[in-house]
Amino acid sequence: MKTIVKILCLILIFILPRISNAGEVNVAVASNFAAPVEQIALAFQQETGHKAVISIGSSGKFYTQIKYGAPFQILLSADDETPARLEKEGDTVLGTRFTYATGRLVLWSKKKGIVDDKGEVLKNGTFDRIAIADPKLAPYGFAAIQTLAKLGIEKQITQKAVWGENIGQTFLFVDTQSTPLGFVALSQVIMDNRLKNGSAWIVPESLHSPLKQDAVLLLSGKENAAAHAFIKFLKSNKVQEIIKAFGYQI
Repeated sequence: MKTIVKILCLILIFILPRISNAGEVNVAVASNFAAPVEQIALAFQQETGHKAVISIGSSGKFYTQIKYGAPFQILLSADDETPARLEKEGDTVLGTRFTYATGRLVLWSKKKGIVDDKGEVLKNGTFDRIAIADPKLAPYGFAAIQTLAKLGIEKQITQKAVWGENIGQTFLFVDTQSTPLGFVALSQVIMDNRLKNGSAWIVPESLHSPLKQDAVLLLSGKENAAAHAFIKFLKSNKVQEIIKAFGYQI
């Protein structure tokens, strides 16, 4: 009995300081990064004791919410322009902005045989609807429009567009087959055999601006230990392996 009590005491000696120092950080995360951040948040809590409370949405809407005082301490954007703008406007902690991932755009259908591996389906026009994220709010939507413009087919394709508020909603349009195909993030379809079971064209990076995704510590997180710990954790080898597994470049 005494031995068991000693063991329990030793466990408490190691655990209690961690619990007492544990904090919470509110993280605004772009929709395309929803799946990876779930794994990252879990690993973060296991390793540090801190809890990351995740909110998923569009980078454009997060910008507006942050400007109106939304209680986020960290932004994981789908682009590099939004964090840079917030930095310029004095809403971030200087020196904390960095690129945590570079994404890839993909034209995807849940059904086989719809999308060919060269994207010729776009020129053939053998579909009545196509899902695209709102280019004013979502960087992946803007990249899709850039792609169509470079191919010289923007006007005819956008006439068939079903606009998603963010890339998460856009993915749902295609995943539920509300639309036969759509431009989504590679990270959304690389897992669970979606690429293998459906059909896809991974858009060449030469057809759009690089999808550099920046993270930044917001001014409201300056004194938040959990926020600083999360920023540091994002740069760890463990997190980089998670990010790469979802098709992002580091």
